[in-house]
Formats: sequence, structure tokens, C-alpha cells
Amino acid sequence: MTRSRAFLNLAVMLAAGVAAVPAWAAPGDPGRDKVVAAIHANHDATVERLRDWIKLPTIANMNINHREGAEYMRKLALDAGFQQARVVDSGGVPGVFATLDAGAKQTVAVYFMYDVKHYEPSEWTSPPLEGRIVDRPGEGKVMIGRGAVNQKGPETAFLAALHAFKAAGVKLPVNLVLVAEGEEEIGSPNFHNVVTQPDVRAALEKSVGVFIPSPNQAIDGNVSLLLGAKGVIEVQLVSSGEKWGRGPNKDIHSSLKANVDSPVWHLIKALNTLVAEDGQTPAIDGWFENVKPLTARQKELIAADVAASNEADDMKSLGIKHWYKNEDYLTASYRLASQPTVNIEGLVSGYTGPGGKTVLPGKAEAKLDLRLVPDMTKEEAVSKLKAHLAKRGFGDIEVIVSGGYSPTQTNENSALIKAEQATLAAAKIPMTMSARSAGSWPGVVFTGPPLNMAAGQFGAGRGGGAHAPDEWLLIDSTNPKTAGFDDQAVLYADFLYEVARAGR
Repeated sequence: MTRSRAFLNLAVMLAAGVAAVPAWAAPGDPGRDKVVAAIHANHDATVERLRDWIKLPTIANMNINHREGAEYMRKLALDAGFQQARVVDSGGVPGVFATLDAGAKQTVAVYFMYDVKHYEPSEWTSPPLEGRIVDRPGEGKVMIGRGAVNQKGPETAFLAALHAFKAAGVKLPVNLVLVAEGEEEIGSPNFHNVVTQPDVRAALEKSVGVFIPSPNQAIDGNVSLLLGAKGVIEVQLVSSGEKWGRGPNKDIHSSLKANVDSPVWHLIKALNTLVAEDGQTPAIDGWFENVKPLTARQKELIAADVAASNEADDMKSLGIKHWYKNEDYLTASYRLASQPTVNIEGLVSGYTGPGGKTVLPGKAEAKLDLRLVPDMTKEEAVSKLKAHLAKRGFGDIEVIVSGGYSPTQTNENSALIKAEQATLAAAKIPMTMSARSAGSWPGVVFTGPPLNMAAGQFGAGRGGGAHAPDEWLLIDSTNPKTAGFDDQAVLYADFLYEVARAGR
């Protein structure tokens, strides 16, 4: 960090009435002060590292940079101090496995995803692969770029902590295992083939748990620790005259609709059977058969999370004015955590350009995602979807599963979660615990058999726009309650010290 930058940072904090050293710079672990100093000194290099990573997007569903992304991930791991890192064939987009042996008593695993969602540059205010730094009112300076928050930004913050240990000549307090994949954005269809390889599994089994770096801080500074996440299945339903045996096998003139069946209406009729009349409640046969109700403790955690949240801010960020059925915030939050869903992501058929075109399409496709809660499984859900359609005369509709996994859950008393709590408490960062995220990540690969590990998401800092235009990550915070990029890295360093302390 240059002298002018250090002076500017100090001036900004003093002007805001904030101590020059953030609250989370308190613990006195061996070598920590040197590590924190190195994090700040390396700020510009860390920002540039994230910017360079953003420039190389791996997009699984478009076959973009599969091998290049894996090799780049491998290089990032080696540069951060992992002694060995290799690309692992998965049967799809490759994964990466790396280990760092610090000779410590305790080992913790970290999960990375190096793939991103696709993007439409015309929808962005700055180029999505540029990594431009811009002002965000009320927040500070943020980086705009695809992958900035999901998930390259927080992962780069974790790597920054490792670089700082190395630069400061301070030994890591724990051993590390890294597993990374390039298919998370399409439902991790092959990631299990990475973690079940003998050497990968053996390394993971030595760990107290696995976490994914995540900027989970609200604008008021609160961090919500996730104890679980819904599962997800991404699926395409395809109706065609060719498979149906009715309707055209290609687009024909719409005047023929009077005496020719429509594959598009066939698909719409099928879709309509998947939900009840409210357009919300799943109606697939047996869909709720294995849905496990929320426990009293989970309801307690959700209520505490709601009490610490701002309903108006949540609605504003979502662009909504009402929850489903006009439910109150707490009831809607219970529903969010407990209910499986059937969602239409997109419908594609026929002509979609300017004006009209009088065709009767020969094919129609719907893209769906199905969110699952314990004790549902991916395999069960797919089987029930197919059986439901077949029973109603829609067995000709192709069900193409592009990816997905079952839900995940971790005990709040696990050593991993306790270390996360202790780290935030020492940093004086307010926290709640979330019983279950409505979003999904492939944590079940770790929490399910054969590994049966604790797994969660952890971190501070802020970001937004995942999967959307102008995705952003907070770099320099002007809000004393939220962590900037450097402070995110400091928190990860403290977390490693906390995991080590748990094993003493």
C-alpha cells in the first residue's frame, strides 16, 4: 500500500469517526499483525488479481474456457501457497484439487467455483469482463464484473489472506484442502466425481469441515450464518411434433392451426399441471411426501433472522410490494425456508423477433428449476416429475436434466460453525443464523454420504447482482459497519486462527 493510499484510508476513517483499526483487528494470534499489514500492503495486487480472473470467464453451458479456467484455478492455488494442485477430470468441466500442509494439527477444507453465468454486455453499464471500479452511493467503491460477487470476489479475498501469510513469512495455523469446480452454475452435474476420488476424499476426511467464501454481510453490518441450503434441479421440458406424433415436425403456417395440433399448447397444458390454481403450490404427484417440516429450533432461528432484518429494504431490493398471499414477513420467511418450488425460468418457441410471424411452431421448450428441501432428493424429484407427466398423457415430453443436487444441512454445534461464530464474535460483527438458504449450492456433496462433513458459507463484505447485469463487490467501504476487500481477507485469516484454536 502506498503512503498516499494509507494516509487517505486513515483520513476517511477519522472523518467518519471510525477508529483507524477496524473492530475485527483485535485478536493477538502469533504473527497476525504481520499478516494484517501484508493484506493492506498487497491491496492493489489483490484487486488486480480479481480483475485478471474476471477477464477469463468459464461458462459451463456454453463450452467457454473449460480447460483454461481449470488451469487458471490451479495456478491461483499454487501462487497462494498450496504445495500441490492438479486439474481433475470430472466427466464434464474439470475440477481442481489442491493441498497445503502447514504441519498443523487441524485441517479445514475450502470449496471454490470458478465458473460464472453468461452475460449480455449491452445490459451492463460497464463491460462485464473489465472489472471497473465505480462509486456506489452509501456503500463505497465497488468492482463491476461477471463473477465479482459470485464467486470470484470472495474467493480472491480468501486467497489474499493466504498470500499475506506467505508474504509476511508467517506459518499458516491450519492445513488446507481446496476443491474447486467449473459447473456450479449448471447444477454441479459431475462434481461428485471430483470429491470421491480416493486422494481427494482422504484429504477431505481429515478436515473439520468445508466452507465456501461468501460476502454475507447486510448493509447494517449483520452476517447471517447459513446452516443449510435448498437443493436444486435444472431441467428442460421439450415438446415437439416429432416426439409427440401429433402436430408438425417443423414450423408451418399458422392458418393450419384449425386442423393441426400445436406442440406449444401441448407443453403449456403440461406445465399447468405442475402447480395448483394459485400458480404457486407444486402439484406434482407425491411432491410433498418426504418434505420435512421445520423444527422448533429452525423456526426460532428464522424468527431471530427476521427480527434483525429490514422488510422494506428486502422488498425494495427485490422490486416487489407484497409477499405471496400478502403474508407477513415472518410467515413469508418460514415459507421461503420450508417450501419446495416449481419455477419456470424461461419459455422458448417459434418466432420471438420484432413484429409478428404467422407460424405454428413444431417445437417448444421450457426451462425450469425445482428447489428441494430436506428430506427430498434429486433422484426422487426427477422420477416423480416424469411419472406425473406420463400419467396425464404427456409422456412424450422430453425431460432433460442438465444438473442439480439434493438439499444440504449442517448441525449448528459442529466445530466448523462454532469457529465461524467465534470469528465473528471476536470481530464484533453482529450475526444471526439462518436455518436454510433459499438459494442453492452443492454442499450435499460434502454433508451427504460418503463424507458426512460439516459445510457452510462464510465471510463478510458486500456485493450483489449475481446472475444479473452490473454484478458488484464492495472494495473500499465508506460504511463503518461493512467490510471492504482488505477486511474480508483479514476475517478469513482470523477464521483460520480460530479453526486452529478449536483443535488445541
